[in-house]
Amino acid sequence: MIPALATLLVFQLLGEALVLATGAPVPGPVAGLAMLLFTLVLWPSVLGAIKPTAQTLLQHLSLLFVPAGVGVMLHLQRLGDEALAIGVALVVSTLVGLASAALTMTWLMKRIQRTQP
Repeated sequence: MIPALATLLVFQLLGEALVLATGAPVPGPVAGLAMLLFTLVLWPSVLGAIKPTAQTLLQHLSLLFVPAGVGVMLHLQRLGDEALAIGVALVVSTLVGLASAALTMTWLMKRIQRTQP
């Protein structure tokens, strides 16, 4: 379990280093996950080594939200001050997400109908 956890942390570190070196507008852990995905595509045998550890981490995923909840409670006054902006951003982003999903689904359905006899 320790080597697999170390592997996951190394990919996170590599992602952080890549983002820091390139200035990419992506969080370091996301870049690390992309590199891990690329590695798993090239060498599927790595999956067997990290899968048990990843499943254990996923079982306790709710614990990883505790720091975020504490941060929300710490900045509750600020959230109250900016509630309108946050609410508008949430509603607009939700509508944009729903619209893009609907348009993508419509496009895919038309594409599938054209390819079927």
